[in-house]
Amino acid sequence: MTERLRSRCQAVAAAFGLLAATVQAAEVRVAVVSLAGDPRHEPRRLAQRYPGQPQGRALDGAQVAASEARFALEAMGQSLRLDAQEARSEAEVGTMVAALARQGTRFILLDLPAASVRQAAAAVRPGEALLFNVSAHDDDLRGAACSPVLLHTLPSLRMRADALMQYLAQRKWRRALLLSGPSAGDAAQRDALVQSARRFGIAWSAQRTFRLSNDPHERDQANLNLLTSGTDYDVVVVADADGEFARGVPYATQLPRPVAGASGLGAQAWHWAWERNGGPQLNRRFTRAAGRPMTGYDWAAWVAIKAIAESVARQPKAGFAAQAQALVTGKVVVDGFKGPPLSFRHWDRQLRQPVMLAHPDGVVAVAPVEGVLHPKNNLDTLGADEADTPCRAPSS
Repeated sequence: MTERLRSRCQAVAAAFGLLAATVQAAEVRVAVVSLAGDPRHEPRRLAQRYPGQPQGRALDGAQVAASEARFALEAMGQSLRLDAQEARSEAEVGTMVAALARQGTRFILLDLPAASVRQAAAAVRPGEALLFNVSAHDDDLRGAACSPVLLHTLPSLRMRADALMQYLAQRKWRRALLLSGPSAGDAAQRDALVQSARRFGIAWSAQRTFRLSNDPHERDQANLNLLTSGTDYDVVVVADADGEFARGVPYATQLPRPVAGASGLGAQAWHWAWERNGGPQLNRRFTRAAGRPMTGYDWAAWVAIKAIAESVARQPKAGFAAQAQALVTGKVVVDGFKGPPLSFRHWDRQLRQPVMLAHPDGVVAVAPVEGVLHPKNNLDTLGADEADTPCRAPSS
């Protein structure tokens, strides 16, 4: 090698070294906050594998997304650090989230029940951090209790109910028998279903209440022969937040009719058998990492990290305020592996997305169903539209 060539090589190497030092990755800190003793994750409950219920912690989905985003972020001079945080009690949630924000964690995923999500949102001021609700489907969090610092990636109860009623209307199953339980969670599901039925022209042939009890005097209140007799219907719809009663409804009704809602045909954010838009590849990656099939709750955590990574990569030097603003105002578009591009609604901060209509073994359809249209975005036929939202938090 000549002296001139050696000098040029050294100059090039020095230039690359300077460039590497200049492009040293800036760290984006993301926390996933969960609750010790969360009743939704009790081992006995998880072992039952009730349809539509969480099958594990949201951290699993977040870790898969963080791994996928690493190379794209590194190319933009960024890195993502994912921290798992567990509050020992509900009373500790607000304090923990506020401390994370003070310490510089700007993006926080909440794998928490609805009451704890409200505490977390109340503990953070706009501009301090952006919170992502990935496991509470309560409509109130997107409505009267909405917050300017809180985004939602899990479909709301209303979105899932709208998806289900769209499908029933498309199939012309317009007479439905509604079975609902006595708990507050059952009532929330029932209210969403009743509201959606009115929106899409589904009539109730009857609405009946079930009760699971060891009291022999209440045994008839869980008797499916009695609950499903004395009226005609095209489909049985079950509102059961726990899923225990709903699991026994298919193939046990008085009339041979399909079952939908909390069992049978359900509306879900994700399904392990989704075969389009890169779904099989994502399902394989998740199963490899977590050792179980991916659920809608896992997908909600996965897509939250995807949205954060997309916002950071889109404006790597802009800083947190601009990155958060782009997310909240719907300017960040995410590939959720469900077909159309996804973005957050500015009026209730819910991620607009297709919802899968599926039974335990496969996906039957995807909502919005064919023929259901919206003036601006068909995905906004699922959930509260801008004119209907009770959310009064600032939209930007």
